[in-house]
Amino acid sequence: MKNLKEYQEKRNFNKTKEPTGKERKSSKKLRFVVQHHLARKDHYDLRLEWKGTLKSWAVPKGPSYQTKDKRLAIRVEDHPLEYRNFEGTIPKGEYGGGTVMIFDEGYWTYEEEKDINFDKVLKFTLHGTRLRGKWTLISTKDNLWLFIKEQDNFVNYAKLSDYSTSIRTGRTMKEIAEHKKVIMQSKKNYIVDSILISNPDKKIALHPLVTKYDIALYYSKVFERMFPYLDQRITSFIRLPDGVNGNFFYQKHLETKEKGIGKKMLVNTHEEKEDYYYIKDKIGLISEVQMNSYEFHIWGSQIHHINHPNYLVFDLDPDENMALKQVREGVKDLKSILDELHLVSFLKTSGGKGYHVVVPIQSLKSWTSFRNFAKQIAKIMEKKWPDRYISNMRLQKRKNKIFIDWIRNTKGATSVAPYSIRLKKKLAVSMPISWHELDKVKPDGITMQEAIKRLKRKDPWEHFFEIEQ
Repeated sequence: MKNLKEYQEKRNFNKTKEPTGKERKSSKKLRFVVQHHLARKDHYDLRLEWKGTLKSWAVPKGPSYQTKDKRLAIRVEDHPLEYRNFEGTIPKGEYGGGTVMIFDEGYWTYEEEKDINFDKVLKFTLHGTRLRGKWTLISTKDNLWLFIKEQDNFVNYAKLSDYSTSIRTGRTMKEIAEHKKVIMQSKKNYIVDSILISNPDKKIALHPLVTKYDIALYYSKVFERMFPYLDQRITSFIRLPDGVNGNFFYQKHLETKEKGIGKKMLVNTHEEKEDYYYIKDKIGLISEVQMNSYEFHIWGSQIHHINHPNYLVFDLDPDENMALKQVREGVKDLKSILDELHLVSFLKTSGGKGYHVVVPIQSLKSWTSFRNFAKQIAKIMEKKWPDRYISNMRLQKRKNKIFIDWIRNTKGATSVAPYSIRLKKKLAVSMPISWHELDKVKPDGITMQEAIKRLKRKDPWEHFFEIEQ
């Protein structure tokens, strides 16, 4: 514990939520984190995992991708490894009082042992999302160092001042501070299913006006209908942390500790182990909305049978200028093929340009057979009606045609979950509808309010999970 003694002596853990921390054995892949720290003076903290702790530097101006910039970096006390997960508010008056945001994270590597001297110089490569490539830390005197970007392919890679949100949670500094404020004030009118919704008035859409709080209430109301399609399925999240005029973030790997969120470790296509996430209950769903996740995409298999998918999704993606009547004809043609194969299919709006046709199916035992079967259906349509449909995803080949997107039926690919909001201009819902409604309901024709009203009707997908084929 001697390496963490200074860290622990500076903090009152009865007042701050920072981790007390223990020295731990470092993993084979050394992690790094950069935290934006709005304390008495605004700065960034660079932390490199080494021998059970995080070696730490305060960088007043933050990193720069310009090789000519020699950023001052002040060596500070070692921090516990758990600190890489810390994002929140340190109380005013406490050491480092202010807001802490996870700006970037990943792994760091070095080529030779001689490049690593924590008293003189460090030459290393960062493998993050915002920070990448070769960097050097050089000691000048006492605890003062210089943090420099080295010449490589990542020079000028990004303008780091353009990033204003957490790489982990998608929250802004203001939202992180606001969350603390909400907890302190206990504004019960902004609590949804025991979850405090920070910045509840944040505008997510303007015409009509939809706020973050509105979306939390929406998902609370549709949860009972929606959850069977989320249950035990790996989920990806689309986040909009800055509201209506902000940028979208598509996230698969959350590294979250939120209640109601389950974790499943899987091996990716690069033979690397990664954590994937799924929603366990209503608390998990609303917690994700609180973290600015508003659109949900799911796998075609469940975690207990991860290599055995159990429903097909066909996304009919029309050329931009195609008439809606032609899109609807495409849906009918696809259904006719599925009917010939004696497969029961279900229909939902996409919330965008087209419709989704979903087929519960258990007889295809692997992802390969699943994907090949979906591809064959698309090929049949392309061959039977070559002037209407295409199975090739290239945009230049889609003119006046509908792309029958079969690629979503691949391991690791996702499709938007039933009842999910789409983060498009209208904030339409990807809504289950009955087949006889095809000619009545537009692909983006169901709003959140309409979706809630429809909950009083008979569920058009009532028997979805009873179908065995």
